[in-house]
Formats: sequence, C-alpha cells, structure tokens
Amino acid sequence: MSSEQAGSRTATIERATSESSVKVSLDLDGSGRSSISTGVGFYDHMLTALAKHGLLDLTVESVGDVHIDAHHVVEDTAIVLGQAIREALGDKRGIRRFADALVPLDEALAQAVVDVSGRPYCVHTGEPPGQEYALIGGGPFPSGQGGVPYAGSLTRHVLETLAFHAHICLHVRVLSGRDPHHIVEAQFKAVARALRDAIALDPRVDGVPSTKGAL
Repeated sequence: MSSEQAGSRTATIERATSESSVKVSLDLDGSGRSSISTGVGFYDHMLTALAKHGLLDLTVESVGDVHIDAHHVVEDTAIVLGQAIREALGDKRGIRRFADALVPLDEALAQAVVDVSGRPYCVHTGEPPGQEYALIGGGPFPSGQGGVPYAGSLTRHVLETLAFHAHICLHVRVLSGRDPHHIVEAQFKAVARALRDAIALDPRVDGVPSTKGAL
C-alpha cells in the first residue's frame, strides 16, 4: 500500500511477509527528523544518520524474525525505504539528479555518487578484507535485554536493495577505514549527503533533467 500527497514529496509504504512487517513514512523535503525501530540497534543508528544528514523526515516501524538473525528485517526495511523514495520522487521534475559526497568519520573515508536515473544500479567497492564478517552491536545489555548484531556483509546488501527499489544509480567507495562501525557509518552518511543533493529541487531546472524527457 502506498500514498503520495498532492503537491508534496511524501510517501507511506507498507509491506508484510511471513518474515517481517515494515511500514515506512518519508518526506523528502524534511529537516532530518526520524523515528526508527527495526529491532536491530545498529541499523536504527544508521537509518537515523541517513535521515539526519539527508534532511529526510523518516519513520520506520519494522518487526521481523530477529530471533533468526538481522538479515530479513534489514533487507525488507531497505526494500520499503527504496520504494518510498521512488514514490515520493514522483515524476522527478526540477531535481538536480546528480550528486556526490565524500564523508570522513575519523580514520574512515567514504564516497557516494548518486544519479536519480530511473535505472537501478549499484557499485560498491573498497571495504577492507574481513569487514563482511564483522558483527556490530547486539549482545546482552545491562538492562537484561538482548540485541541482535548487524553483520558487515549487510551494508552492501542494503545499498544494492535501496538502489534497486528506488530506481537510482548508486556508486559507493570506501577509501579508508579500520573500525567496522566507522566504515559502515561513513558510507551511510555519504549516501545521505549525496542523495540529499541529488533529489534537491533546483529552480533553474526546467522539467525533467534528461534529454529523453523522462526519468
């Protein structure tokens, strides 16, 4: 189910399967406010950063089979978020379309390049060997509550899934990094800043920014 308010770049998408239930509400012209709940604490942290630095107003309510692992709820949330971005963009009239960002986080450095092309594509390179095996977050907390870790391999999967369902071309490169947390966070922040600029409305753009007349 989806909805787009007339005259605004917003969307609400819901998706339910036997593995998860996800609801995402998105305003592309927001101020970075967010309310994120996926059951995977580190993923919540990354989506909060995506909203904050992308100037997206974002609400995510995801419940899934995290007793198995984080994979299903992380993937399904990325699917719905990508669908919401695509829906909210509408016909893409007046957007800048292309943008890039280079973002450091201490020793980590990541670059993201976005083309709101209507053609899904993702290139993801540069993570150091072993990053895919890193487990970030999770474990028992002092409160007695447990948490499910975020596997480093999920980052590429999230970016590919987001690009596919948002119908954008996305290139992400990790140029340096040592700490697994920093490596992931620098990527999410770089994507946020690049996406923020690519979807921004430019008063000098007349119609759809494509020689084909459609994106």
